[in-house]
Formats: sequence, C-alpha cells, structure tokens
Amino acid sequence: MKPSVLLTGYRVMAYVTAVLLIALCLAMVGKYGWPVGTDVQRFGENATTAIGIAHGWLYMVYLVLALLITRLLRVPVGPMLLVLLAGTIPFGAFFAEHKVVQWFRAWNTAGSGSAAGAAEETGSAHS
Repeated sequence: MKPSVLLTGYRVMAYVTAVLLIALCLAMVGKYGWPVGTDVQRFGENATTAIGIAHGWLYMVYLVLALLITRLLRVPVGPMLLVLLAGTIPFGAFFAEHKVVQWFRAWNTAGSGSAAGAAEETGSAHS
C-alpha cells in the first residue's frame, strides 16, 4: 500500500471515529440525562446502542490503520500508544490526526518517504 493511501485511510478513520464518539457521548446524555420512558431517553437508548456498535467496529479499523502508519513513520512506542488510544477520547482523534499528518510531512520531506515507497512496491519493505 502506498504511504499516501495509508495516510488518507487513517485520516478518514480518525475523523469517522472522532465524530462517532462525540455522537455516542451526546446519545448517552439523552439516555441518562432524561427521565426513563421519555422520548428523548428512548431515543438516547436506541442511539447509544447503534452508535456504540458502529464506533466499536470502526475503531478496530482505526487501530489497524493507526498502527500501520505509526510503524511506517517509525513513531516511538509512547506517542504510538497515544495515537492508538485517541479514538477512545472525545476529540482525541482530531488532535492525533493532526500530529500524524505533521509526522508524515516531516518523514516525506526528509526523503525517507520515497525510499520506503520504492521498497514497499518491490515487496522488500517490512510490515
């Protein structure tokens, strides 16, 4: 996979994960913040279930893409773990996405991007 395609996939999943997590938090306010049996509470309960399931599955995709991009960029373990966990903190994935894009631009500018891309296309890059 080309590094730019991997970055694009990661960015999309970071935004999707962040938006779903914010929506999940809002749905939980409806579920737990209104009296049981009200329309808002029932809507919150249904939305919490649906959004929670979607966020859980899509977070797994986010984790795989975040792991791949941070390994490609040779990010140290500490910051890598923060990027991976960012999908569990409301608004966290927005900040992580911004930082990963900065790392990618620095990596690409340093010239290692073209060498790694060529190695990846020949199949000699490590996973």
